[in-house]
Amino acid sequence: MEFSKLEDFILEKMRQTKMPALSIALIQDGQIVYKRGFGFRVLETYAPADENTVYGVGSITKSFTALAIVKLAEEGKIDLEKPVEEYLPIKLRPFGEPVRVKHLLYHASGIPSLGYAEAFIDGAFGLGDGWLPVKDPQDVLLFAKDAESWAFTKPNERFFYSNSGYVMLGKIVSTVTGMSYEEYVKRYILEPLGMTRSYFSRDEVEKDPNVAAGYVLDPQGHHVRKPFPYGISSDGGLLSNVMDLSRYLIFYMNGGEFEGKRIVSKRSIETMVTGHIPAPWESFGDETYGYGWIVHPNFLGERLIEHSGSVLIYTGFVGYVPERKIAVAVLSNCAGYPLSNIGMYALALMLDKDPEESLEFVRSDRVLQSLVGRYEGYRKSVAFDVKRSGEFLIMEMVSRNLKLSSILVPEKVEKDYVKCFTLQNFRKMDVEFFIEPNRIVLLYERYKLIKS
Repeated sequence: MEFSKLEDFILEKMRQTKMPALSIALIQDGQIVYKRGFGFRVLETYAPADENTVYGVGSITKSFTALAIVKLAEEGKIDLEKPVEEYLPIKLRPFGEPVRVKHLLYHASGIPSLGYAEAFIDGAFGLGDGWLPVKDPQDVLLFAKDAESWAFTKPNERFFYSNSGYVMLGKIVSTVTGMSYEEYVKRYILEPLGMTRSYFSRDEVEKDPNVAAGYVLDPQGHHVRKPFPYGISSDGGLLSNVMDLSRYLIFYMNGGEFEGKRIVSKRSIETMVTGHIPAPWESFGDETYGYGWIVHPNFLGERLIEHSGSVLIYTGFVGYVPERKIAVAVLSNCAGYPLSNIGMYALALMLDKDPEESLEFVRSDRVLQSLVGRYEGYRKSVAFDVKRSGEFLIMEMVSRNLKLSSILVPEKVEKDYVKCFTLQNFRKMDVEFFIEPNRIVLLYERYKLIKS
């Protein structure tokens, strides 16, 4: 595999989205075949990132929580079929049906997200109007006491991603073991795997000399440093590095064993990475959710097991293709370009595929980026600016000192033609881009415009 193509892609996306640092590791046949850090883990001192830099991993933590539950189930200490209310002092019976432990594992309680994590993080970082000062799992249970009234379906009928559900799972771990969730995961998962620089506590992190500072971008695009929100761990509170996460991925590819140490049975691992409910997104088709893992059965003809994570100041992605024994771990200290895309780009290269041709999100991103710029009408009589906003385009009229803007939603993206739609007076209107060898023509309402 030629790593320069991956490195070029990473640097391009870091530059476009102002990511301060990124660390990545690639694994093949149980060995790390590539590891590197990019950028600065601390912008204020220009401290460089490397493959050992520690970041928050966000919701990647959920797979650790699921693993803890499965391990305890193997030992007969938890019954996945039992109602949650038998372990926790909370009533969860949407439309009269009890939510069982297994339903929390694959987000099938029937209760839409309570939004606790969003309100907590927004409040902690001073973003928006959210404010929810929950300091521990007990506070989250208190916040969720009326969750049953928020139900939309019976359990097991529909997927609703739930951070509070995984907080409950962590609380179940502590209830049945008599130790904190963090202590249990450290003793029975992190230590056996040799993940010596993976942490839950502030004290441990502050002793480590190679930790990335976390940043958000303000409205002007400036980096603003923010502290990590400690206190609630089982849904997204782990901090780690790509080297430790590589050991974790090898453990899964080995069917629950690492360097002669077995943590759970191979059968339990297969249960975790088998889809139990359809997921509401379609990346490659037929996506499902297992126990703390997303399952793609059709990733470039292979089965991909993966999960992303984000607490805004840190983002992460881990994924592996079990039948090919390849894996990737990516971490960053700002919410910029999706790390899932970088991870899948790397996996495509490891599968000897050209990501620029085989991954639709790469092709579409390239095409949409090429449309950005100023478009002018006949003899420059009118002018429009086209900008990117994630997966959308923004078209803004700049003639006559007007700042009239429209959101363009891509419907069809090809290398030589893009069709979008917008709304005008609540009516749908097509906006078309014709990409020619030496120019791009834009047709909008009455206008023909050419990119200058």
